[in-house]
Order: sequence, then structure tokens, then C-alpha cells
Amino acid sequence: MKWEIVTTEAQLQQAKAIRHRVFVMEQGVSEELEHDEYDKLSEQCTHILLYEGNEAVGTGRIRKVNEEVGKLERICVLHEVRGKGAGAVIMQALESIASEQGLHETKLGAQLQAKGFYEKLGYETCSDLFMDAGIEHVLMRKKL
Repeated sequence: MKWEIVTTEAQLQQAKAIRHRVFVMEQGVSEELEHDEYDKLSEQCTHILLYEGNEAVGTGRIRKVNEEVGKLERICVLHEVRGKGAGAVIMQALESIASEQGLHETKLGAQLQAKGFYEKLGYETCSDLFMDAGIEHVLMRKKL
């Protein structure tokens, strides 16, 4: 699997289509909650696509919160490639981008069912349980 930074509107639409399949169709998140003001090409947010062969199968983004911290968001992979390490590749890519941007920490809102996955990658829980889009989450962070 390989990844690349989203640089075109067409790639951004592919990322949004993957998110739609995972978050809206599979998990029942409303379209209004799934899309936000960061769903565009900008300096504040870097989107990536993960490919298996020539097919886009996963996505994620990093948003610079301040000069020290980046927030990892909208991380997902298509059902067909889960369990093949795709999520870890996306996380490594986003952390690499964070380091290149001079950030020293990443944080994310983890769905409770994915908490163990993020713990294996070195993330620590730093909040109580909270609801986001009707799904249980915890805030997690990692020093880079």
C-alpha cells in the first residue's frame, strides 16, 4: 500500500467518497456532521489518500491546531481492506506529515471501538468518554 497527499479537487472527492461509505453508510453518521469547514484544500489541513494498487482504499487528514499540536481526523479505510495494516499506514503517514510540519504532538478523537488500535500505536487516553455523532469517543494523544 502507498499513500499520497491530496493535491487536487478530484483526489479530495475520492477521500470524501471513502468517508461517506464508512461514516455515513456503515456507521450511520449524518451527512451534515460528516462534512465540515476543513473539507477543502488549504494550508490548515492536509488530507491523504491510501492506495492498494491503483484504487483509493483509505483516507485521513491532519489539521494544525497550533505550533505544537496536530489533530488527526476522518481516518478510515474501506471494509474490504480492514485487517491488512491499512489503518497503521495512514497513521504513520499522518504522523510523518506532523513531524515535517514541526509539530511535537498529535491528538485524535478515537471511537471507543478503535481505542485498542490507537493504543498499539502509542496513543494514550486523555479524556473521559464523550459522544460525537452518536458514537462513543475518547480523546487520545501521542508525543512525537
